[in-house]
Amino acid sequence: MWRKLNGEHLKKPIVDEVEQTLKREHELGNKLKVCIGTDSQVYGNTIEFATVIVFVRDKRGGFMFIHSENTKQKMSLKERMLIEVSKSIEIAYELCDTLDRFEIDLEVHADINTNPQFKSNTALSEAMGYILSMGFVFKAKPDAFASSYCANKIVH
Repeated sequence: MWRKLNGEHLKKPIVDEVEQTLKREHELGNKLKVCIGTDSQVYGNTIEFATVIVFVRDKRGGFMFIHSENTKQKMSLKERMLIEVSKSIEIAYELCDTLDRFEIDLEVHADINTNPQFKSNTALSEAMGYILSMGFVFKAKPDAFASSYCANKIVH
């Protein structure tokens, strides 16, 4: 179930909620960009995933919608990074027609470090290829604030 940062659950399907949000923001004169990202955290034998849709208002702050889910599945770090990316792509794909209709720029953010000294870097080339091959704009750390900061706050 999708929710706002204040915990309020969204009542409609996410595509309808996003469309309603875009209409409202357009009527208010706000120019938006949408960034989608997912982060995860391991707690014992449970992995918590949080996916966020961040609405960035040009020079006017922003807000986000959040979806959390848990799994007990064991996986490697690389597998977990690629599942994060697939969750982001899934929602980006669901929303892209609506965003295109409103001429909203979309970025998919991956919580993967571009520095080879970090373990998450092992998933960088696959994640980047996956996102770019779907036709989305790709951002990795340190530019991937949707996953690295917004989703990260939800799972920590």
